[in-house]
Amino acid sequence: MSRRALLRGIGAAGVAAALRPVSALAAAPAAAPASATPKPGWRNWSGLQSCQPAAWQVPASEDETLALLRNAAAPLRNVGAGHSFTQLVPTEGTLLSLDRLAGLRAHDATAGTATLGAGTRLAAASRALDAVGLAMRNLPDIDVQTLAGALATATHGTGARLPALHADVQQLTLLTPRGERIVCSRSQQPEVFAAAQVSLGSLGAISEVTLKVRPRHVLHRRVWLMPTEELLQAAPGLAARHHQFECYLLPHTGYGAAITHDEVTEAPRPRPPAPDEDVLRDLKRLRDWFGRWPSMRRWVAQQAIDPTMTEEATDWSWKLLSTQRPTRFNESECHVPREQGIACLREVLATLEKRNDVFFPIEFRFIAGDDAWLSPFHGRDSCSIAVHAAHDEPWEYLVKDVGPVYRRHAGRPHWGKLHDRTAAELRALYPRWNDFQQVRRELDPAGRMLNPYLRRLFEA
Repeated sequence: MSRRALLRGIGAAGVAAALRPVSALAAAPAAAPASATPKPGWRNWSGLQSCQPAAWQVPASEDETLALLRNAAAPLRNVGAGHSFTQLVPTEGTLLSLDRLAGLRAHDATAGTATLGAGTRLAAASRALDAVGLAMRNLPDIDVQTLAGALATATHGTGARLPALHADVQQLTLLTPRGERIVCSRSQQPEVFAAAQVSLGSLGAISEVTLKVRPRHVLHRRVWLMPTEELLQAAPGLAARHHQFECYLLPHTGYGAAITHDEVTEAPRPRPPAPDEDVLRDLKRLRDWFGRWPSMRRWVAQQAIDPTMTEEATDWSWKLLSTQRPTRFNESECHVPREQGIACLREVLATLEKRNDVFFPIEFRFIAGDDAWLSPFHGRDSCSIAVHAAHDEPWEYLVKDVGPVYRRHAGRPHWGKLHDRTAAELRALYPRWNDFQQVRRELDPAGRMLNPYLRRLFEA
C-alpha cells in the first residue's frame, strides 16, 4: 500500500466519523465568508473583496484611457486579474481595465528587451516571448496577472540573485489623471520611473512596458521532502547553490518540501501534471480528521509521507516557474531582510502550529534587492514568507497572529496581500516614502486614483 493510499485508508476505516469537524475547534470564531452574500459587480479571485462601480471601462487606446483618467467618475481604480487580497481595487467610481492594451509590441534579441502592452497577462506574455525565442528572467508562482498589476504590487518569483519583476523594467509609459503621457526610464524622468515601477496603481495607468528579457531556456526542477529542521538549516545553502530555490513547510507534519530550478542544455521532456492539488487535499484531510489531536496528526502524517519521494521535470522555464492554483485562498505575505529570513520562518511556523485548523503550506522564497521607491525589496536582499487560509474559512489570524511576527523581523508587507500596517509604519519602513508621495501628488493633484483604502495608506 502506498503512503498516500494509507492516508486515505485511515479515513475509510472510520476515523473521520469519530471526530468533530475541525472548524468547530478553530482558535478563532469563523467569520462569514465574503462570498456568502455576493454583490453584483466586481469581486476578487478569493471572494474577499468586492464592489459595485458606477462604471467599468475597457479602453482600446491610450487616447481613450487618457480621456477616462481625466473625466470618468472618481475614484478610478485599475483592475487586472483580481489576485490582490487587499482593498486596492474596490471603488464606487470607475474600474479601469487595460485588457485591450495588450500584446507583444516589439522585441530586440540582441539588446535583450521586449515591449508589451501593460494589460498583457503574464501567461500570454510568456507564450508570445517563447514564440520569438525569448523568455522573462523570472516569473511568479502564478501567471494569470496582468503585467501592470504585477508591477503595481511588486509581484516576484524566487532566486537569491534574481529581483522582482519590476526591477526588469527598462522603460514604461505612464498615463496620468492630468492628461499627460509620460515615457520614463532610469535616464528619462528617473524620479517618475522610480515611483511608477511599484505604484499600487496610484499614479494613473501604465499603458506599455519594456522589459529586460533573455533567450528562452530549459530548466530542470527537482522537488523533495526533508524533515523541517534539516530543511531550515539547509535552505540558505540551497538558495546560494541553485539558480532558483524555494521551500514549503507543512505545518503539523514535521516535514517540508524543497524545490530547485537550474538551467540545463537538455530538451524539454513530457511530464504529468504537478501533484500540488493532491497534496493540498491530503493536508486538508489530515487536518479534518486529526485536528483535535495534534500529536496524532503529526504521527499519521509521518507514516503517510514518503521522505524518499522526489519529483523531477525538465521543460521551458515559463512552463515550470508558474503553476495553476484551482484551490482558492486568502493570503498574507511579508518580506524580511535575508539575514532574518530563517528566524522569522521558524517563528511563523511555531505561531501557526498553535492552531489546529491550519493546513496550508508556508511558502518561503528568496528575492534580490532593488531600488524602486515602494519596492518591498528596496535596498535589501530579502526572504518572502507567505501564509494562506482557505477562502471559505477564517483568515483573520493570518494578520492578527502572524502579523506581529513579521513586525518583529522588520517585514515589509506584499502590497497585494493582507496586512494591517498603518501609514506611519509604512513611512518608517520605506526610505523614499515621502519622495513617492510628492511625485504622486504632482501627477494626481486631485487624488482621482485614491479609493478610501489608499487614502488611509497614503494620507494618514
